[in-house]
Formats: sequence, structure tokens, C-alpha cells
Amino acid sequence: MDELLHFIDGEWRRGSGGDPRPNRNPAHADRVLNAAHAGTPADAVAAIDAAERASRSWRETPAPERGKIVQKAAQILEGRRTELGRALTSEEGKILPEALAEVDRGLANMFFSASEGTRMHGQTIPSAQKNVLIYTQKVPLGVVGIITPWNFPFCIPAWKIAPALVAGNTVVFKPASLVPWCAQMLVQAYEEAGLPKGVLNLVMGDGSKVGNVIVDDPRIKAISFTGSNTVGTRLYEQAAKRMCRVQLELGGKNPVVVLEDADLEKAASDVVLGAYGSSGQRCTATSRAVVVEPIYDRFTEMVADRAEQIVTGDGLESGITMGPIVDDSQRDTVLEYIKKGQEEGATLLLDGSSPSRPALNEGYFVEPTIFVGVKPEMTIAQDEIFGPVLSIMPARDFENAMEVANDIRYGLSSSIYTRDLGRALAYARESEAGMLHVNIPTLGGEAQVPFGGTKASGLGAHECGEAGFDFFSEERIVYVAG
Repeated sequence: MDELLHFIDGEWRRGSGGDPRPNRNPAHADRVLNAAHAGTPADAVAAIDAAERASRSWRETPAPERGKIVQKAAQILEGRRTELGRALTSEEGKILPEALAEVDRGLANMFFSASEGTRMHGQTIPSAQKNVLIYTQKVPLGVVGIITPWNFPFCIPAWKIAPALVAGNTVVFKPASLVPWCAQMLVQAYEEAGLPKGVLNLVMGDGSKVGNVIVDDPRIKAISFTGSNTVGTRLYEQAAKRMCRVQLELGGKNPVVVLEDADLEKAASDVVLGAYGSSGQRCTATSRAVVVEPIYDRFTEMVADRAEQIVTGDGLESGITMGPIVDDSQRDTVLEYIKKGQEEGATLLLDGSSPSRPALNEGYFVEPTIFVGVKPEMTIAQDEIFGPVLSIMPARDFENAMEVANDIRYGLSSSIYTRDLGRALAYARESEAGMLHVNIPTLGGEAQVPFGGTKASGLGAHECGEAGFDFFSEERIVYVAG
């Protein structure tokens, strides 16, 4: 069986956490893909030591040269696109077309960040003093920690690590324990691209052991984290004690508002895509459709008809359109939310809690689920479920729909479907989400565009695009007298 190793100071090595842990296929729980070595605090310290030693040399490397290495790593991964996509499907569960789309998005972010190596410019600012030149420059922070989730095991690490490196930082990277294979493939490409030893270090293991060391070590100058609100809040509190810079991308409870003048065919198809793509395991997933009453019944029927056509199974098999939940714990969490929704009085229109085919008993499957009669105060209308569960909620009119859409603690993504430009612009003014969409699913995101939310969905500088470099560098102001 292949063993997945840590990468510290330019060397692949076993962790000191004992026997490697089996890495299982969520579509077939009895199939072990490989085994990952667990890390300990000692491994994390070794990774930080290596990153600190490499820091000065890397920051002195010209930014265009740093960009060239990131570009070469992206080119290597581009040549392994299919291999990486299949590994992603086997490890995380999303169907192969979704996995390949994730690879493409991660590569786009890497190529964009690589090109920024030639554009990391500052400003010249007129001085009120005679013969004084004032200019700004971007400088790296030093050693940064990057902690990533399991639901996008390639794309999210790719879009964090690339700008961190191009900006001149060295990196300690801790992926989620459920997805070590994709993490190793990403780091291998950087090694083959010629990244100097110690610049990028991979440490796997539990957050309570490895993650806490990264958060507490004073040599870590910034931490970029994507994950749950519970863990993110705790990390922020912990890092704030030593005034460490923190970037958090957290949960979402994303609404789609559907008005009576909408293209209902498109709206229904997009809601189904948003709710059940990646098995609903994405922070930008559509979890609430807020529909005005005149079209509520018709729209609900259209969505249910499309959801019933989804075929759940192993994402590497042809004809499968939705994969499994990532593991048994997350599956059980989704099932608990379905049970909670029924207990609180919502009506289960489509129940995906019991597998419809015997083959699905081999993995961690929950099929498309739809609740109707959902009130804004219900748990399933407020909590991020992170599974294929959609609540279709009625609204009296546009104003009421916006009230319902905004009545949550999250503010990541939202959409509206309407042909009325005035309503679309009013939505753009009133929505409390960070990323807004008109006649487009809540899932959007492009490499050159900032990504991030408001309220409990995030904190700190946005990711991606030029904004992605703001977090990983600081601005210095220089005064020069003639």
C-alpha cells in the first residue's frame, strides 16, 4: 500500500505519529486508497524551523522568479489533470466532471498568481515637503500557515499557497486529514518545479496536535484558514492572543430569491445545480430557495422533478451525477439535520436519507432532499448543513423575500432570478452577502476575482484575484529626502 508522507525541509519523511492511517474511498468504505502518516507537534515544529531557515533567501528571490516556479508547478499539474481528478474523486467523493472542474479552477488560480510576480507594484505619492520622494512597496510577511478543508482538497490549497509563495513567504501547509492524497500531489509538483527546500512544507495530522502548533508559534506571521465556523472562531481567538494576522473563510447558508418574472426553467435548473453539486458540500452551495407565493408551488414541482433525476453513486462511474458524503461522521450530521427538520415541523417533500439502491450501502450516501414549509427560525433554515438538503421557503413579495434571505448569521453568497433590472439592482443594494449573482447560481468564482463573504462567513482580506496578495504581504511606506 502506498504511504503518503510529510514534506519537510525538501525531504519526504514519515510522521512521528505512529502507524499511517488508512485513506478510504467514501463511495466504497471498505476500499483503502493509501495510508497517510499522522503528524505530531514535533513534526509541525520541524516544518516551521525549515520554513524559517528558508525565509530570507526566498524573500530575496525576485518576485518574477518566484512566479516562474509557481507557473512551472501549475504546468506540471496541468499535465496530470486526469490523474489528479480521478484521485480527487476517489478521495473526496465528488463526481469526476466536478473534480476536473476543481482542478481547472485551482490551476487557473496558480497561473494567475504566477503572473502577478511581475505586477507586485506600489505607488508613488506626492509629498507636501520639498525634494521628498514617497513611495510604497509590498513586502512578504515571513512564515505563514495555511490550513485547508476537505471539500475542495486541490483548489483551496492551490489558491492559498500560490499567492503566498509569489508574495515571498515560506509556507507550512496543513491539509484536512481526510484528503492527504491531493495535498501530496500538489506539493510534489512544487518540488519538481524546483522550489528551494524549506519554502513549502507539508504536515498532515489532527488540528488539535499539528494545527495548534501552527497557530501558537510566534514565528508564524499569518494564518489563512478555510473551514467550519466553530474551528475558525477558536483559531481566531487563539491567534489574536499573540496579534497574529488571520484570514478566515467560513460557512454559508446561501439563498436564491426567485421572483414571479424569472425564467423558471433556468432558475430551477440552477437551484438544483447549486444545491446538489458536490453533494451540497461547498460553502457556496444553495441551501435555501426563497420563492414568491404566486409561483411557489410550480417552482417547487420543477425543482423536485429535476432533483429526482439525479443519480447518486461512485463518481468515477458513467451516468452518476452526484457522489457520496465525505465520511460517516459528516453523513450522520446531515441525517441528524434531516431528522431535526421533521421534528421542527417542516415537510419532507423528497427524502434522501435512506439509500435507494443496495450499492449505495457500500458508501456514505445521502440522496437529494427537499424540505417545504420551512420557517426562517427553524434550524434547517439557519444552520449550514453541508449536504444535499434544500429548503424551499415562501415569501409574500420581493421585500419579504429579501428579509428572509438576509435573516441568517452568514453572508457568503446569494442569487436572484428576475428579468426586472430595477429589482436586480435593489437586490444588489440590499443583499447582505459578499458575493451576489443575478440569474447565476450561488456557486460562482473566478481566479481573477476576489472571493469572500460578510458577517459570520469570513474575516480578513479576501482570497483570489489581486486581493489574494493583500493578506500575504504588507505595505511599507518609504520617505526619501533629496
